[in-house]
Amino acid sequence: MEKIKLIYTHNNTVANILLDDGKGNVLDNIMMIEILDCFKQFKENKNIKLITFQGEGKHFSFGASVPEHTKELAETMIKTFHQLFFGIMDLGIPTMAKISGQCLGGGMELAIMCNVLFADKTAKMGQPEIVLGVFPPPASVILPEKLGLARAEELLISGRTMGVEEAYQMGLVNYVFEDKEALNAAVDEWIEKNIVPKSASSLRYAVKASRVKFNHVLGNFLPQLEYMY
Repeated sequence: MEKIKLIYTHNNTVANILLDDGKGNVLDNIMMIEILDCFKQFKENKNIKLITFQGEGKHFSFGASVPEHTKELAETMIKTFHQLFFGIMDLGIPTMAKISGQCLGGGMELAIMCNVLFADKTAKMGQPEIVLGVFPPPASVILPEKLGLARAEELLISGRTMGVEEAYQMGLVNYVFEDKEALNAAVDEWIEKNIVPKSASSLRYAVKASRVKFNHVLGNFLPQLEYMY
């Protein structure tokens, strides 16, 4: 794979997707297709208990590819991007984002789609799409579901970037750690305690049950927002 790394840990029950393009881990069409190829593998593997997403280097992701927002490429790009969200819903496997540095735009959307978010103190999150004259379709559904409409609308309309402490206080991030090393150590401990002892099937049922409403809302409104986009 060219722009991601797939690493299995915890006796091959945890699949770790490392975003790694060497340039801010931008979610371009190549990277997104590689992630979708991983999802195909996971669908056939009944032993996977958790999928994690993390950015190589200092940053999680600068977001979706700006050069692919041309008239010729935008439709294909947005459809491929949205397949990531439909793919996560379809798998029903618990997901985790491990966030350091910039986590913006499409990168933030991928992160907030996850069930659990771990971050270190360098993390900064935001949906700056409005600055470019567009809007973020997945975040326009996910943020109101997770934060409530008032907080979500302020973030979406302002396009501002927030620090990790604010994201934690909002309830968007579950845990915050001093640095990336401490974050990774805490993640391993959390997985050993909360994921490894449980069966893969029970974890998937828990995710599907807790997200009945969430998946219904996202699945129904994302195509409409895609059309608006």
